[in-house]
Amino acid sequence: MKRFIPFLKSEPLVSVIRLQGAIAAGARGGISDAGYAAVIEKAFAKGKPKAVALSINSPGGSPVQSALVAARIRRLAAEKDVKVHAFVEDVAASGGYWLACAGDDIWVDQASIVGSIGVISATFGFVEAINKIGVERRVYTAGKNKSVLDPFRPENPDDVERLKELQLQVHEVFIDHVKSSRGDRLSDHDDMFTGAFWAGAKGVELGLADGIGHLVPKMKELYGDKVRFAVHGPKKGLLSRFGAQIMEDVDLGLQERALYARYGLS
Repeated sequence: MKRFIPFLKSEPLVSVIRLQGAIAAGARGGISDAGYAAVIEKAFAKGKPKAVALSINSPGGSPVQSALVAARIRRLAAEKDVKVHAFVEDVAASGGYWLACAGDDIWVDQASIVGSIGVISATFGFVEAINKIGVERRVYTAGKNKSVLDPFRPENPDDVERLKELQLQVHEVFIDHVKSSRGDRLSDHDDMFTGAFWAGAKGVELGLADGIGHLVPKMKELYGDKVRFAVHGPKKGLLSRFGAQIMEDVDLGLQERALYARYGLS
């Protein structure tokens, strides 16, 4: 109540943004710029927070959405002159680590997974399967590159080379983002940008994180025992749980499980 009394100093406020799940465009249950834009804007504006804490648990996903969300956080941090602290729960890998680098500092648990600074594409080949069941694939295009990486046709070395060139470009953007964020805190470990990942203490040793620490005690250490917290996250409407949205949520859930499994998590 006293925070509403004029001239009476109130306890510092820390806005907490929960960034949980896979990163994908339009993902209702995951992380996307469209889904989190209002959440992030509110976290920086409401109550004039002393700091913003990112609670991250993400195995990665879309590099573009990762970049958009991270850029929004950094823009608002500069505009509002607010410090951002990133806290990793189970994992901040690949795109999840991209998000963590939006923090001025990064804190992990002893068992947190961090890193995986790389780019991956995965698909299946169904050529033998459709041959066995007697199905003929017919594709008609205007433009010789409109049917690259077709899973129902034999793998084309030119398509693979083109994909790898694209991946290298995205990888360089990712590396630049990490170097810009971490600066001279980052070690020159040979595997730093190979897609390798590490657990908490080793991540700190390599400069991927600043220390072992959990959100509430670390914020109390930095801003005092009377610090207040306001948690921000996307809300799901009642109707979003019905019809086609259920299938979308199931599909996203399967994708997330596959991503988490890559880091030994389920």
